[in-house]
Amino acid sequence: MKLEGYRVVDLSQFLPGPHLSMIMADHGAEVIKIEPPGGGDPGRHVGLSQGEHTVFFSNANRGKRSVCLDLKDAQDREKLARLLDTADVVIEGFRPGVADRLGFGAARVTARNPRIVYCSISAFGQTGPYRDIPAHDLAVEAVAGSLSVNVGTDDAPAMPAVPNADMAASLMALSGILMALLRREKTGRGDRIDLSMHDALVGWMPNILGTVFSEQRAPVPKHERQWGGAAFYNIYATSDARHIVLGAQEIKFVRALLQELRRTDLIELAERGPGAHQQPLIDFLRAWFAQQTQAHWIDWFASRALPFAPVQDLKEAMDDQHLAARGMILRDGQGRRHLGVPIRFLDEPAKPDLTVPAYGEHTAAVLGDLDKCPS
Repeated sequence: MKLEGYRVVDLSQFLPGPHLSMIMADHGAEVIKIEPPGGGDPGRHVGLSQGEHTVFFSNANRGKRSVCLDLKDAQDREKLARLLDTADVVIEGFRPGVADRLGFGAARVTARNPRIVYCSISAFGQTGPYRDIPAHDLAVEAVAGSLSVNVGTDDAPAMPAVPNADMAASLMALSGILMALLRREKTGRGDRIDLSMHDALVGWMPNILGTVFSEQRAPVPKHERQWGGAAFYNIYATSDARHIVLGAQEIKFVRALLQELRRTDLIELAERGPGAHQQPLIDFLRAWFAQQTQAHWIDWFASRALPFAPVQDLKEAMDDQHLAARGMILRDGQGRRHLGVPIRFLDEPAKPDLTVPAYGEHTAAVLGDLDKCPS
């Protein structure tokens, strides 16, 4: 596997850091998860469980080794320091300054181990006026502006469906770590990564900043292509209170459907681009789709090369035959489901270990191995 032979020490909790280190574990890295006394990673206690572990924790921490250390204790801090001497990567998610105060900040760790890649993930980064503000995903999305365009039919901001800032930070941090490891092959030295969830989320916005950068104004979401201002990139209710979407805007699709529906008079509204002027076209399609059930429209579109999809609920989505065919839903020896691995290599595919570590399960083994290492 691609990351076999690399040792990762993960001091982070909740989602961004654990998720990225799990990806590394799926591809062969040895990941040692450091957990605090008193219950470990809070993700162990968030949400519903599947067996002895929460679904949340299982799908961000499989295949790792759990070591319990009290980082406020001098002896445990020394054990951590010795462990970091053996590591290729360390991930920490403390508020800026905390790692320094505890004695394992980037400067000290890299002085002892110049080859290590030291990745800090925080809400707003290690510098800047917001560095000391504690925040999780929702607050970061609010400050970044993405929440302002995530609106409901009442035009008010709605709770985001997925933790966008968390996941953006996870994948950006993974990319940075892998780049640093690649560069280390030439220089022999690691690097320090200052990964801000806020920066990462803003970096995910290249296609939604048109009005801001071009016209110096905030967008009106319902008039923009991405959020409801385009008839052929929109959500429509069906007669059984379910929904379908039209999911592309190429004008050839607009013409093909409206010609079939004998409403060519509405084509020019789409040709003018997204905006309030498309409302008559949207209203027509709403009325048309509302006449039949979702199942009817699935059958109707099956023989037409048009950008259509049914809106599946989360259970339907996880039961989808395509996910199964792609290996994106895995089952462990007890039949419990786990998310699969989205990064697919032809020659060295991932071999995810679906074993989820018990709290502190590997403390004695990992620390005992350190005693065997030459000083």
